[in-house]
Amino acid sequence: MTSQGVYSQAEARRAHPRDLNLGNRMGNSALRAHVETAQKTGVFQLKDRGLTEFPLELQKLTSNLRTIDLSNNKIESLPPMLIGKFTLLKSLSLNNNKLTFLPDELCNLKKLEMLSLNNNHLTELPSTFGQLSALKTLSLSGNQLRTLPPQLCSLRHLDVMDLSKNQIRSIPDTVGELQVIELNLNQNQISQISVKISCCPRLKILRLEENCLELSMLPQSILSDSQICLLAVEGNLFEIKKLRELEGYDKYMERFTATKKKFA
Repeated sequence: MTSQGVYSQAEARRAHPRDLNLGNRMGNSALRAHVETAQKTGVFQLKDRGLTEFPLELQKLTSNLRTIDLSNNKIESLPPMLIGKFTLLKSLSLNNNKLTFLPDELCNLKKLEMLSLNNNHLTELPSTFGQLSALKTLSLSGNQLRTLPPQLCSLRHLDVMDLSKNQIRSIPDTVGELQVIELNLNQNQISQISVKISCCPRLKILRLEENCLELSMLPQSILSDSQICLLAVEGNLFEIKKLRELEGYDKYMERFTATKKKFA
């Protein structure tokens, strides 16, 4: 390791032999060109390259990068000692990889506003996930989450959250603390929803399509006593026309119509 705490190429390769994949697939000169460009632009994008490791060459850019996109690769883990050092990073995309867990150090990214981890193999989030205090957009579609992670309730600036295509079966009382404007829970296995979902102070759009909901399990307060102005529930265990017969549906339609007019 150098005096600046940066691994030499030889050291990095010895510690992570599989990272040779990166040089082999691209060639050293091509990789150098990507790194040099990123140093100037603050954007590093390497999609569809068959990478199995997070590129250690990025350790040279920890104080430069604002955007990293490594989607559509085969990355199985993030290096704990490196991932938390991107102090200016605002956007991180690792869609369509093979991640099974996230290191706690990821939660040191205090300026991160967008995190997209769709189509990985995540079953849980780090306990410190709530420390991502600047996060505005979170996409975790197509993972293996079985519950709504309570850490998400600590994210005070989160606007949009996509948890579709997971294995979530119920929505607990903690949901009432969520600050999101849009919550996508499509294509899970949800059969129960806490009435507390009506207490979400900013929730306007709730997507619950293709779940396992009986009409009796849908809290009527979503219709009568919430801020929700777009409720998508097609593909559950009831007919939509039955929803229209519920008490409070007229109040929901007032909100829906007012919002529609606002954006017309």
